[in-house]
Amino acid sequence: MTSETRIIDAAAADREPVVLRARKQDVEYQVEHQIAGDRFLIVHNDPEVGGGVNFAVAAASVDKPADWSPLIEHRDDARLLGLDVFDGHVVVHLRFDGLTGLRVYPSTVDGGWGEGREISFPEPLYAVDPDANLEYHTGTYRLSYASMITPRSVFDCDLATGELTLRKRQPVLGDYDPQRYEQTREWATASDGTRVPMSIVRRKDVPLDGSAPCLIYGYGSYESSSEPRFSVPRLSLLDRGFVYAIAHIRGGGELGRHWYEEGKLLHKKNTFTDFVACARHLVAQKWTSADRLIAYGGSAGGLLMGAVANLAPDAFAGIVASVPFVDALNSILDPSLPLTVLEWEEWGDPLHNADVYAYMKSYSPYENIEPVDYPAIFVETSLNDTRVLYHEPAKWVAKLRAVGAGDRHIVLHTEMEAGHGGRSGRYDAWRELARMYAWIVDTATR
Repeated sequence: MTSETRIIDAAAADREPVVLRARKQDVEYQVEHQIAGDRFLIVHNDPEVGGGVNFAVAAASVDKPADWSPLIEHRDDARLLGLDVFDGHVVVHLRFDGLTGLRVYPSTVDGGWGEGREISFPEPLYAVDPDANLEYHTGTYRLSYASMITPRSVFDCDLATGELTLRKRQPVLGDYDPQRYEQTREWATASDGTRVPMSIVRRKDVPLDGSAPCLIYGYGSYESSSEPRFSVPRLSLLDRGFVYAIAHIRGGGELGRHWYEEGKLLHKKNTFTDFVACARHLVAQKWTSADRLIAYGGSAGGLLMGAVANLAPDAFAGIVASVPFVDALNSILDPSLPLTVLEWEEWGDPLHNADVYAYMKSYSPYENIEPVDYPAIFVETSLNDTRVLYHEPAKWVAKLRAVGAGDRHIVLHTEMEAGHGGRSGRYDAWRELARMYAWIVDTATR
């Protein structure tokens, strides 16, 4: 919720670091040094200097680093993520309309800027990020690119022309051909009228008549965006006729900081209703049917899974909840746990605020289990998880089995030698994923 940067003159490294600007609650900033003009460029959200929730760019002289002047204005429709500075250009990393992007500004010897130009990419869905750019005097920018059908690729971009040169692409074994697949952007309408984007991928020969099985993924917390990236393991589902969808629900950052703020604290239920709206949209548009639709999420996305299981158990054939944060109210009431006090910034403080307590109690999965027909549920937890302690999913499963009606299976798998991220090691991670995918395929196609 706040940040502070200290600067050191590299020519006098034995001097004490100088605070560029003292920290202030709810103000975040990051800094780059532009040699041309000998000034700092600051990406920030300080409203006193033209910033806003989606961040802006300011400039400050090296001699007076605390005096900021606006350079790039805040925009409601574009989230500024960061920037890289070179001797003749500045590259801004941003997010617009649910996708990441890069904008190049030519700069002059005195630090002045010209008109910005977007780096363009040929696909409708993709994720692009800065790669390693360690040379200041260069006309080439290195970036990382992927889509749901294009493996991770490293490109060099000519900063003067925008021309892209492929340098390396992740190899995919098994005669992979991206032309066999198709990715699509869809928009669901949430219960409050908000349009929620989805990224969808399938083989082109999969029929759109409601008969295809489908896996829908969601997270929706901490302004963490679920990007439309490539996945090698996912091909095993796609080649079995699955549709795969990512629900870019509120609580994430896909549509800017406001998208995050509308899915946290006392707006958290928007995350859950958005996900249900996406699931029902997939069925309504014949991507799949409710008896072939599997939902998947982990950690805070596991909270999402528990909440939608209570909210719309009829919408899914199965739910996969990995290290799920399903006893949220009890955990956030306990400040002795390692993450609780920091987490009050995300969920609210139910220990000292009655409204937060009542709101969290109204959606916390464990608190809201009812005697209804739940879908089949596959739960993964780890004995050594210090983020979501193993007892949360264990007690959730026990209550589901005791209270939840219906004859569908509720499976709990506990890793005895793993933490929040599951087992370490390439092959152990693959075995975990294979086990989960086997359950998904069996549940969606039986």
